[in-house]
Amino acid sequence: MDGGSVLVSVYESLGDVAQADWDACACPETAEGGRAEDPFTTYRFLKALEDSGSVGAGTGWQPHYLVAEMDDQVIACAPLYVKSHSQGEYIFDHNWGHAYERAGGRYYPKLQMAVPFTPVTGRRMLTRPGYDQPGRDALMQAAVSIGDRNNLSSLHVTFCTKFEREVGTEMGLLPRITQQYHWLNRGYDSFDDFLGNLSSRKRKNIRKERAQAQGFGGEIVQLTGEAIRPEHWEAFWEFYQDTGARKWGMPYLTRRFFDIAQERLRDDILLVLALEDGVPVAGALNMIGRDALYGRYWGCSAHHPAMHFELCYYQAIDYAIAQGLGRVEAGAQGEHKLARGYLPVETHSLHWFREPPFSDAVAHYLEAEREAVAEDIEILTSFGPFRKANVEEQE
Repeated sequence: MDGGSVLVSVYESLGDVAQADWDACACPETAEGGRAEDPFTTYRFLKALEDSGSVGAGTGWQPHYLVAEMDDQVIACAPLYVKSHSQGEYIFDHNWGHAYERAGGRYYPKLQMAVPFTPVTGRRMLTRPGYDQPGRDALMQAAVSIGDRNNLSSLHVTFCTKFEREVGTEMGLLPRITQQYHWLNRGYDSFDDFLGNLSSRKRKNIRKERAQAQGFGGEIVQLTGEAIRPEHWEAFWEFYQDTGARKWGMPYLTRRFFDIAQERLRDDILLVLALEDGVPVAGALNMIGRDALYGRYWGCSAHHPAMHFELCYYQAIDYAIAQGLGRVEAGAQGEHKLARGYLPVETHSLHWFREPPFSDAVAHYLEAEREAVAEDIEILTSFGPFRKANVEEQE
């Protein structure tokens, strides 16, 4: 596809794209060292999904990476997948699929511009600095063209940035707003400093939960980089399988993914483990960005009161404060996060449908949904744990 002076190519394997070219668009901030803003769109993370068989043949996530070039230089790229189901997306469209097929259409396959299994906001149209507009426009036009030419039902750009949502809306895609819960670091010096901003009742409850969890009879450790050992992944795989089977019916990631994570991603990972006599009995996996910690997976082999809250939420806050990170994103859903200092925030997506009547129907639905989400966020924030003056500061 040639968009004037920009040529967009489609690759079914990231191995056919140079890592330097991809990362020049996905994480140009790392050129002089330091962490990527978004660890999930880096070449190493997306390649780990592919190399481990977590995406690809038989998974329902078939890669079709977009790469845009201008004057023999890669200026933009995007993680694009052909989907045969709606699993692992976290922006739910099952009802759309049912309605589309009841009307006589074929909803699957569809196109998904996203990071698989990852409800984390980030750029989806990855552009080299200085080429933002031509790169972004070329990627979006190419994705829509692929859907249209191949008679696919739809394109979904999920967990994109607010700016991308606005640009995509101007280009004719349908905007959607959903929500999840984030903890924001207001320059806290310690966990107690954070607690000091909460109402007395919420503060006492969190201290009680932390005491319960930390008194389980073992120790809790935070591991990253070289401190993570292969045997830790043996234990975490068991945790992940159990949680995945209960939540999704089957785990999304393969066992091989965690071996590759040990080889290529361990500097991007914070692994929090609860140990009894040195043996892991519970764990939480987080990814580390330049200004955020991203909670991803949790599991356990033995029940201990409040351990989930400790490993997933409170340890994450501890780490963010110690490292000076601006926020903790604790994943999709979960109103129980509200009482623990994680406030509701907007998340964004874009949607294109090949059939105009169906697109019009979804547009009306999304308009009503946006109003409902805005109202929910306002109400939920008012019920948060912060003292009123501090809620106003958070906003």
